[in-house]
Amino acid sequence: MTTAAATFTFAPLQIAPAVVTAALYWRRARTLSGTPRAVPVAKQVAFYSGLALIVMVLVSPLASLAEEVFWAHMVEHLVIADLGALLVVVGLTGPVLAPVMRINLFDKLRVLAHPLVALPLWAIDLVAWHIPALHEAALHHDGVHALQHLCFIFFGANVWMCLFGPLPKPTWFGTGWKAGYIIAVRLVGAALANAFLFGGGAFYSAYAPGEALHGISPGDDQVVAGSIMMVEESLLTIGLFCWLFLRAARENDERQELLDLATARGVPLTTDRAARAVAAGRGAELRARIERSVSTSGPPGATSPDEGG
Repeated sequence: MTTAAATFTFAPLQIAPAVVTAALYWRRARTLSGTPRAVPVAKQVAFYSGLALIVMVLVSPLASLAEEVFWAHMVEHLVIADLGALLVVVGLTGPVLAPVMRINLFDKLRVLAHPLVALPLWAIDLVAWHIPALHEAALHHDGVHALQHLCFIFFGANVWMCLFGPLPKPTWFGTGWKAGYIIAVRLVGAALANAFLFGGGAFYSAYAPGEALHGISPGDDQVVAGSIMMVEESLLTIGLFCWLFLRAARENDERQELLDLATARGVPLTTDRAARAVAAGRGAELRARIERSVSTSGPPGATSPDEGG
């Protein structure tokens, strides 16, 4: 590995996917604009912010520094795989993904976003790319490095899809299971971070020239990287639990409001149906249908239009 100067870099293999994705999203959002399925501005901001964060990391001085010291490489990966991928998923909606899901191959791949599939895939990807042979191959070969980043972003986005994405979730995947899911993600990350903290020696010799240049020992470099990972994931976990608590409270209120509205309008609505609509982010659509519905019997206590008053 040659020592790189800490300057802005241009890596077409790594930037091109983000540019293409942004263009496709912009085109779809423009198509949906002005329709009931228009992409909310907040969603668009989240999506573009996620892509911008990923690109910024890959072209900033951090990218060249990441080729010299492990702790910088760790920061790079955490930003693109955790924060960037999360924001991209938050920016997705069902109508945005609809054209992709109509493609037979991609529709079949939605099984990858099932919680019991997404979590192990993400864990395998995370651990595999930190095996010394694969990790150092990414440092030495641009193509492998680009593949590494694509895998981190794809499987990172896939693991967040279970929490934030618009694809249907299993009916059993409620608040309790989501809390357990977040804890499982945290435990996998903590196990890897602890391996770096207490592994008893540096795992990667390829960083040696850069570590010497920056005056940090291989052991200290690895400990700093593990510490960064531990702190970042702890803060992220706290944030996710706060989000889960607030979402659960909001969904409970919205579900009850829908049930009350349906009762007032005399429209049949089960608790399960209301819960599914709210969990899928389609509470507003269900509310609109209820408000448009006309019950044949009318609301409880009301008289039919054909009856005398």
